Amino acid sequence: MPDIDVTRTANLARLELSPEETVRFHEQLQHVVNYMALLEEVDVSDIEPTAHAVPVFDVMREDVARPGFTADEALANAPRRVGDQFHVPKVIE
Repeated sequence: MPDIDVTRTANLARLELSPEETVRFHEQLQHVVNYMALLEEVDVSDIEPTAHAVPVFDVMREDVARPGFTADEALANAPRRVGDQFHVPKVIE
């Protein structure tokens, strides 16, 4: 099993770990790597690859035009408006 460099990994993630945390996380990550190695031993040659454990279906409604708001209805509660448009503060200079 490859040994995990927790200090380097923490540095890449911009984490500061105490020596106690480094030891604890090293042990925990080593358990994860060992478990992954155990999973690699399972024979899955007869199993079809899947993206989800259960079938996933898109539920789509028909794309049908429906009546919408008029400009006056849409702008009724706008704090500021200019003509038929919302007036918003400038955010890019």
